[in-house]
Amino acid sequence: MNETLAIRIIRFNKDLNFSRKLFNGIQVMNPFKDNTEILTITDSFYHKFYDDTNKRKLIVGINPGRLGAGVTGIPFTDTKRLTDICNIGIASVISHEPSSVFIYEVIEAYGGVEKFYADYFINSMSPLGFIEKNAKGNWVNCNYYDYNQLFDQTRPFIISSLKKLIALGMDTTNCIVLGKKNAKYLKVINEKEKLFDTITVLDHPRYIVQYKSKEKEKYLTEYLKALC
Repeated sequence: MNETLAIRIIRFNKDLNFSRKLFNGIQVMNPFKDNTEILTITDSFYHKFYDDTNKRKLIVGINPGRLGAGVTGIPFTDTKRLTDICNIGIASVISHEPSSVFIYEVIEAYGGVEKFYADYFINSMSPLGFIEKNAKGNWVNCNYYDYNQLFDQTRPFIISSLKKLIALGMDTTNCIVLGKKNAKYLKVINEKEKLFDTITVLDHPRYIVQYKSKEKEKYLTEYLKALC
């Protein structure tokens, strides 16, 4: 019997590891090792929505954030969406992430979680996140492309992870990438590695909710046009 996509995704997550010392004291955020409840949560999520052998279309974000995938292990899914919409409870932490709110509005408009996750799989250019200390000494999110040296250090991991994601069972005819700067880096990689036939670029949910909230309906329409 063929392994289901759920089993392959769960194994991919468990095997994620990045131990290289990073530029400027930046730390790796690995939710699958940082919180023991995460593996239970992700097992439930992926067995619920991906317990089959069908291919999925891929949506690629930047890297996990502290309040989204950094907490739940599931891209663009905070604990509120995980509990209220996916009906999977998490006891160890509570989080609210604006990008997750927008993505789940898109999912609802698409037809709901069952329909969306039957067609799409969301992950990230880097499936592990990064944090750095700000001027006040607080740990904050860091994107893999925020510093050229950080991208140089993480690029082999990013390429390897994308190839492993595709091997799980992804449709490579088109990849939807979130964030214009993120897309620039994916296009550079894709030009050499030939991972996807085409790339569709959408504005990142964080940009939309932070700077374009009054135009949210326009962006919802753009997302649905790309997805449908």
